[in-house]
Amino acid sequence: MADARGAEESPVDGRPNLPVTSWAVLGLLSFGRELSGYDLKKWADRSMGFFFWSPSFSQIYGELKRLEAAGLAVSRIVDQGTGSRSKRIYAITEAGSVALRGWAREAPVEPMVLKHGPMLRLWLGHLQEPAQMRGVLAQHREYAEEMRRRAEVDIKAARDHQEWVYPAVTLKWAERYYQAERDLAEGMLEDLEQVWRERGEDG
Repeated sequence: MADARGAEESPVDGRPNLPVTSWAVLGLLSFGRELSGYDLKKWADRSMGFFFWSPSFSQIYGELKRLEAAGLAVSRIVDQGTGSRSKRIYAITEAGSVALRGWAREAPVEPMVLKHGPMLRLWLGHLQEPAQMRGVLAQHREYAEEMRRRAEVDIKAARDHQEWVYPAVTLKWAERYYQAERDLAEGMLEDLEQVWRERGEDG
């Protein structure tokens, strides 16, 4: 059922029936700080962006409106002093904390959805030349290594804040994940080189 604040309640537990992206933004507010939309975008890019979502500003503000309408977040305008524009900052409400805690503890574990663009292109290898396929894998390997390095840097930054102990652990997972993606790209290139040798397609 829909409540007066603009969110539907789950028929099972009474929690607002929100998309996962709303819970993700609410989660960013759950670390005890008031944050602007810019802050939320930055924090998302440096944490959730490695494993779930790297949102645009329009997505961030859309979710904040949804959360405010549901009574799970509140905002206020703060004056930044002479010559600076005021800004709107957001905070989680008590109702938001209760709902988020319930979602984090009880939401069903959904299977990961993998949409691997480079693999789709390599699946169509019969339409390409070996040099093109090598290029796809080289680009993917470089991307994976860059993401691994970024995660490594952000792990160190997260460890400076006690409240980010669990985000630091997920960043460590991200570092390992992108290292594995890099290694998988190298392994697949070896597999393809063997195929090309056997088929006499060493172009």
